[in-house]
Amino acid sequence: MTVIVLTNCPAGLRGFLTRWLLEISAGVFVGNPSARIRDVLWEEVQQYAGQGRALLAHTTNNEQGFTFRTHDHAWHPADHEGVTLIRRPDTNAPSRGTTTGQSPPPGWSRAAKRRRFGRG
Repeated sequence: MTVIVLTNCPAGLRGFLTRWLLEISAGVFVGNPSARIRDVLWEEVQQYAGQGRALLAHTTNNEQGFTFRTHDHAWHPADHEGVTLIRRPDTNAPSRGTTTGQSPPPGWSRAAKRRRFGRG
């Protein structure tokens, strides 16, 4: 089984994928092509996605039973001891345009935690 999800991609790319896969919802394609065809389709998606994003998930012979690939996503697959997980961007990390001398975001002080939870 192969699933391709397109977001903000050209209509021509969606039309191309309907030759091989069934579009079950807007931008969501499913099918069961061979591994060779799947790899060719993914290369075409990467080449013609433009400003859009794409995600490919397909069955494989591993612990999870599937694997996935991404194109221009903020979330990326990461291998962790043989299991593929999704690595999300750190929203608390300072952006590239900020200076390092800024104060940290507000939070509870140690004294407030002691008052609240009664631990010394």
